[in-house]
Amino acid sequence: MNKWNEIKTAYQVARLGTISAAAEALGVHRATVLRHIDALEEELGEKLFQRHTRGYIPTESGLDLMRVAQATDDQFNQFVGRSKGRSTELTGELIVTSLNIVAPLLMPAIGIFQAQNPKTTVRYLTSDKLFKLEYGEAHIAVRTGPEPNQPDNVVQAFATHPVGMYAHADYVSRKGKPNSIEDIAGHSFLGFENIDSKKGKPQFQVWIENNVPSKNIVFRCTDTNLLELALASGIGIGFMTEQRAKLNPDLVEIFPPNDEWSVRHWLVTHGDLHRSAKVQAFLKILKSKD
Repeated sequence: MNKWNEIKTAYQVARLGTISAAAEALGVHRATVLRHIDALEEELGEKLFQRHTRGYIPTESGLDLMRVAQATDDQFNQFVGRSKGRSTELTGELIVTSLNIVAPLLMPAIGIFQAQNPKTTVRYLTSDKLFKLEYGEAHIAVRTGPEPNQPDNVVQAFATHPVGMYAHADYVSRKGKPNSIEDIAGHSFLGFENIDSKKGKPQFQVWIENNVPSKNIVFRCTDTNLLELALASGIGIGFMTEQRAKLNPDLVEIFPPNDEWSVRHWLVTHGDLHRSAKVQAFLKILKSKD
């Protein structure tokens, strides 16, 4: 099947989600994009996308095509670079994903990477979504929590955020400060609620469930940013990274960070793209800043 142009078009639609965005990225009319998609689906004999009012969502076959096209595009760009005698010049996109909490660790490396490779574009996606590396949704993911164990991925330890227990000064003035674990029964706590059973619980939440009576957990939410807001509002005692706590002078340390509560981050790349020039260049910068 000689449909590389159509495959490139379908890849852009899968990546960007709409016909118009894909047409703009490719520099063609949207009618061309539609024609390519129709031709490719006819050739393959199956649908690559589900059409919705909010855009084009890849089917399983569409996601598989996206993975193949991403890997092929990266490898082809490397070949072109080598054949022109400029293998050190990187082009195209580098897609990085992490939670918001990791951004301060990654942004300096992103700045250095783009200064060294001005013809590249970095797309930094901050979300708690687990982007599928095997489908080319990202080149590098920083995963937070237990060590990832997907067999096709390359996993490396990246960083650890110490986590302590804090309360707002207003809360302490109203209810006092517990001096030991035995004192926590008289206090209100903030808890994290995990609605995705596939994701592990933060270690600090495991500690709360094991040590704090359920009736004392007066506020629960699914977002660590909301936990921080609740903590800063004086609703109760909660956990926060030491790094973030230092930014709020009104927070009072209840118990100092310990290893049991630490939040660990992991660099994750898919085996097919781990050795690509862009991924290796970015990883080298990150490791040099350890």
